[in-house]
Amino acid sequence: MGRNRIEITGLRKRWLVSSLSPIFVVALLVVGTFCVGMVNYYYNMMLDGLKTRATHASDYFTSNTMNSYGEFYQYANSFASEFAERDLIELQFIGSDGEILVSSYGLTAGMAPGTPDIYAAFQSREIEPFRGVDPNTGEHIMAVSAPLLLDEQVVGIMRYVTSMSAVQRELLITVAGAAGLLVACIAMVYGSNMVFINNVVEPVAEVTETAKRIAGGSYGAQMENHYRDEIGQLIDAINNMSSQISKSEKIKSEFISSVSHELRTPLTAINGWGETLLEDTDPQQLRRGVGIILKESRRLTNMVEELLDFSKMEDGRFTLRIEQVDLQAEFEDTIYTYMELFKQESIELHYEGCDELFAPIPADPERLKQVFCNVLDNAAKHGGAGKRIDTAVSGDDAHITITVRDYGPGVPEAELPFVKQKFYKGSSKARGSGIGLAVCDEIIRLHEGTFEIGNAAGGGCLVTITLPAA
Repeated sequence: MGRNRIEITGLRKRWLVSSLSPIFVVALLVVGTFCVGMVNYYYNMMLDGLKTRATHASDYFTSNTMNSYGEFYQYANSFASEFAERDLIELQFIGSDGEILVSSYGLTAGMAPGTPDIYAAFQSREIEPFRGVDPNTGEHIMAVSAPLLLDEQVVGIMRYVTSMSAVQRELLITVAGAAGLLVACIAMVYGSNMVFINNVVEPVAEVTETAKRIAGGSYGAQMENHYRDEIGQLIDAINNMSSQISKSEKIKSEFISSVSHELRTPLTAINGWGETLLEDTDPQQLRRGVGIILKESRRLTNMVEELLDFSKMEDGRFTLRIEQVDLQAEFEDTIYTYMELFKQESIELHYEGCDELFAPIPADPERLKQVFCNVLDNAAKHGGAGKRIDTAVSGDDAHITITVRDYGPGVPEAELPFVKQKFYKGSSKARGSGIGLAVCDEIIRLHEGTFEIGNAAGGGCLVTITLPAA
């Protein structure tokens, strides 16, 4: 479980990093752009307000005729004392030496601000802004300096100064709000991603554990499926795979047990009769024993051939040797061969031929005969209790059809879909490897025909072989 948890944690981490990183970067850029825009907006708005005041005030101040520096000083005192916005903005009048002559605050008179906007205004005769730290107080301020003219000469500077503390406090609140919104959005995205990834990770962990159990030998293990999406389809596929593996393992075990028994029975008979014949010289007994040994040997040979055919089917080496074949003649030869054999077992073999002569078809005669013999053997083995087997050949321009019907108990309906599967024997107690019909089906499929097994009306099993006509 430890290793599995590490892998799941890694999946969750990769998912969160890949999904949250772009969102976080975009959100950070948006919030950063917003904050920078807000700072510039506030600062520009303040600066524009100060410039507007300075422009109007300096124009009004210089429009009054000043004949001397004394009048300038008198006007400055009067203007500063009547300044209505002294609670928010400090109005300063600065002399040519850079010191404050008059201030709406009164306390800064005689001090030299020492900021570059003052000297720039003296030089350029234009309104000059300043934003930064006051050298005297260390406070963040914003100021604008407007030159005052007397006889085309700059006699002083009118300077508006305001503290940035309130603005910075508002900006800090705005930035904090934007950052909080960013954090809230990231938290929402993170939460929704965690819910989603957990809904993916948990079933993946369950699938992983079940797959490990199946790999460890717990064939047939099943998972409860509570999902209707791709996860649900995956769980259904795993459950189906587990069931199929369990079924295959069961069939394989039954096949090994069945084949072991099937091989042991003829070998026991051969060994037993071999030992008997060594001790018994009776001609009649000798003939009987040799017959049994030959019969059991043929059965062993057939089983080995079926196993070899199955092996070739599994690795793709099962091929045909095609030549032109008279299908009806091949089937009739098989029928006549089995008629005498079935007579010895009191089974009547009936054959209904077709008056129409079919043109030879490209086929493998040995493989087709293998199919005919297997079908007739099965009919005698499973339907011998009916003591009768009917066979027929019919066809048209497109197909040739061969049918073999016995009158035994037939195949249980529940087993019909599986009778052609490898190793499947169902409820039958008859001897055999369980792969003969699978081999027959493969042979007919390679001939581009169909091999069907069903129950006939009135009882018994019906095998229908359909091959394309020439």
